[in-house]
Amino acid sequence: MSCILHIETSTSACSVAISNEGENVFEKKDLIGPSHNVSLGVFVDEALSFADSHALPLDAVAVSCGPGSYTGLRIGVSMAKGICYGQDLKLIGIPTLKVMCVPVLLYQELPDDALLCPMIDARRMEVYAAIYDRSLNTVREIGADIVDENSYSEYLDKQPVYFFGNGAAKCKEKLTHPNAHFIDNITPLASMMFPLAEKAIADNDFKDVAYFEPFYLKEFIAGTPKKLL
Repeated sequence: MSCILHIETSTSACSVAISNEGENVFEKKDLIGPSHNVSLGVFVDEALSFADSHALPLDAVAVSCGPGSYTGLRIGVSMAKGICYGQDLKLIGIPTLKVMCVPVLLYQELPDDALLCPMIDARRMEVYAAIYDRSLNTVREIGADIVDENSYSEYLDKQPVYFFGNGAAKCKEKLTHPNAHFIDNITPLASMMFPLAEKAIADNDFKDVAYFEPFYLKEFIAGTPKKLL
């Protein structure tokens, strides 16, 4: 187990957390935002002060790497890289859609064959989504989806699919299949990043601090991602 600073700024929410030995020991969040340019620096300063005062040596910084808001991701990743440079720490990049799955897996009762479909809102009926199984294996890669009555039918016809995130609410009227289920109030938060960050450390999955960039929504062209992190 490790001591990790977590930063999440991919949506209008801004949050910072510290996990130590697999448990959250510090958290600050602003769910009203977006105010990342104001809140993030304050939250990080408080987190680093907490770590120092409790003699917690940081091993790595984990940052949510998108998809998400261009401005939010840029601010969050720039802060994470700066801390890594300044304190000679490892950098971990966590896909935002997987971060959103963590509270669902921890706190929701799901059938064994359930699929998870986190959604980030885009314009009109478009969302950015992926589909994972309960072990967070990728069933379908991140894509830009225009949601209609037939969306995700190849999965819904076979097993239950749980939709959540700030893009899911607007899809309820379209996705009326009996296997379509919706979970409200799921926001990507730094406090939910630690299981994924611990796994990245175990897998030695670190990012190059000099060249790492987040997965901006603008990377999509005609529904196909140019780059996946």
